Amino acid sequence: MAEADHAASRFASRLGQAIAGEEQRGLVFAFRARLIAVAVVMAYLLLAIDGQRQFYYIGVAVVFLLLGWVPHLLRRHRHAVPIRLGFVILDAILVTAVVILPPPGGLDYGFPIQMRVRGPELLYLVLLIVGSALSYSPLQVVWTGLWSILTWTVGVVLVNQRPDTLQIPPDIGASPQALLQLITNPYYVGYFQLLNQVVLTAIATAVLAAAVWRSRALLLRHTRAEIARADLARYVAPDVADAIMSDPAAAESFGAPANRNVAVLFADIVGFTGLSEHMAPDRVVRLLKSLHERGSGVVFAHGGSLDKYLGDGFLATFGGIRSQPDAAARAVRCAVALQGEVERWNAKREQRGHVPLRLSVGVHYGPVVAANVGSAQRLEFTVVGDTVNIASRLETLTRTLGCRIAVSDAALTEARLHDPALPAFDAAGDRRLDGREQTLSVHVWPCRS
Repeated sequence: MAEADHAASRFASRLGQAIAGEEQRGLVFAFRARLIAVAVVMAYLLLAIDGQRQFYYIGVAVVFLLLGWVPHLLRRHRHAVPIRLGFVILDAILVTAVVILPPPGGLDYGFPIQMRVRGPELLYLVLLIVGSALSYSPLQVVWTGLWSILTWTVGVVLVNQRPDTLQIPPDIGASPQALLQLITNPYYVGYFQLLNQVVLTAIATAVLAAAVWRSRALLLRHTRAEIARADLARYVAPDVADAIMSDPAAAESFGAPANRNVAVLFADIVGFTGLSEHMAPDRVVRLLKSLHERGSGVVFAHGGSLDKYLGDGFLATFGGIRSQPDAAARAVRCAVALQGEVERWNAKREQRGHVPLRLSVGVHYGPVVAANVGSAQRLEFTVVGDTVNIASRLETLTRTLGCRIAVSDAALTEARLHDPALPAFDAAGDRRLDGREQTLSVHVWPCRS
């Protein structure tokens, strides 16, 4: 239970970091969109407005840009969310004030202020709500919508309370012509229009918040899948990881103990200890890194799984994570391909004046237990059983037999059932392995004939 809780905690932490990263990228994108929007508005104002009014509205656009720039700079602050929400309030106040209040200093055309709340200017506040959707935060969408409605309502109510604002008298309903004349008067402001604006803006906010919530949920599922795939890709080839992740049942059961027939491959550099004595530590690390990269590439190309690195070698399995009927054939072909890769590597090493390397490989096929093992601090997927021990002993036996690959008869027989065109191996007879009483029939490569 403790292991499961620790693994779940680590997964949740990584998921939170991934989502936070997406949110940060969303905020950066939102600020860039704000920049573009301000640039478009400025260009529009230069074309649609002349004289000193241009300077007023361009100044407002600059202030609006600054109100977005400050929370953008502080987006990684520990109080970034309340800071951002606070600046949303300032955005709503600024836009509402600019829309309703006429420009100062006699820059207005002199139209009644009541006309400023009856046009399409409310759309500027709606644009604030739309822009908040880029944050991946339903909370910010709702918050922006709420303050847009609140500031606009306060503004309309204040205009309605002006002494020059016309109201609907109680008895005007008896005269449709008088009602029409009133509502077309530029000094008229009615609460019914405000109610429509509030309701429609609230509906738009709710729909947009729901869309953002759904997008966030999709992002969470996608991020979970990518994290799980990245974890799985540490063990298997990318295409195998994709295949497992496409099967929910396989992904759900990954790591649960299971008995399987698996081909196990051990690979190790012969004489590495003596070789490393004459090398600087950084060269040793580079050598091992190159070995691991080349080896894992060959293993993955044959559909195998990388169980673990073992210093100057590694352990690979075929059929350990998911069933592979031709697991033994894959393992044998992989062993031969590893020798070809080492030969190409040695050709490059000799050109640089380095000592050529020799890779010994042991392969066995049989039953194992595949499961996640370890402690709460470190958990890994591996295979356990006598099959693993035999493969390790076969790799050691290559020194005695003077070969590069030692394969058990069980592995080679199983492999040829699925791939009769496998490379030829010499029979080395029954051999006693270290730590085992029973002998084992062994085949070696390359052939001596």
